[in-house]
Amino acid sequence: MSDARRNILATLAYFDLFNYPLTMEEVYFFLPVKVNFEKFEYALLGLTEDRLIFKFEHFYTLKNDYFLIERREKGNAKAAGLIATARRVGDLLIRFPFVRGIAVSGSLSKNFADDDSDIDLFIITAKNRLWIARTVMHCFKKLTFLVKKEHYFCMNYYIDEEDLLIHEKNIYTATEVATLMPLHGDAVFEQFYAANAWTRSFLPNKCLRLSTAKPAKRSWIKRLSEFMFNNRMGNAIDDLLMDITKQRWLTKMKMKKKNNRGIVMAMDAGKHYAKPDPFNFQYNLIANYQKRVAQVLERSEGVAAH
Repeated sequence: MSDARRNILATLAYFDLFNYPLTMEEVYFFLPVKVNFEKFEYALLGLTEDRLIFKFEHFYTLKNDYFLIERREKGNAKAAGLIATARRVGDLLIRFPFVRGIAVSGSLSKNFADDDSDIDLFIITAKNRLWIARTVMHCFKKLTFLVKKEHYFCMNYYIDEEDLLIHEKNIYTATEVATLMPLHGDAVFEQFYAANAWTRSFLPNKCLRLSTAKPAKRSWIKRLSEFMFNNRMGNAIDDLLMDITKQRWLTKMKMKKKNNRGIVMAMDAGKHYAKPDPFNFQYNLIANYQKRVAQVLERSEGVAAH
């Protein structure tokens, strides 16, 4: 089997974990290697003719199931409305102290939503002020529960300008970085993508979305509130809030508390980041992906042998 065919199968296997069929352009963008487009088209056609993959309309999938296409189209349509809401949410949150960049992440950044979808947000803060920013934003989120809008404000991944590198380097994090939908902070996201150029080794054909972000303007109120904490007292408060939050989450993790989706809550935190614990989801996903790729390639080798 040619490398082009193997890489196409591996790409579809990853998105198959999410029951998400891809267009031809998306398959190409998410390939793990650079490949001539004509060779890619030829390999894709061959896989379809051999029924190792299936084409419905302009979508490709490993499963011979048209329901996946209907599911995607409904999810894409629902995502359009939720993305418009996410832009309004971003316009509000960028006003908070020490917030330098906001992006949509998760399934919504891939243009998909269902009835249970939240607006997952990726936040970049000023250097050494992540925990002040996060605490203020999450205090605000508590108020959104009163009007049942908390699912619009899932601020679950924070980094600051001191350390823009995503340290877990794998297919999952590369895909998440490449599909981020920046809303605010064009300058800081340019720095972010430069710091994470390693994603090119996983997705060399994928273009990053710099053009979607607005400049992060700072009002006089935001400047004044930041000025009040740009001192030693601010340093001490940020450290204290980090320690308090880490201790609270450690207690939750020990008690194995679950969120409204039934998933055990866990957070990995440090001075320059606050994020979901990679052991809680990420590593299991990668293990399942590797198993799925092995299954698909074994099946394809069996077809080739006949």
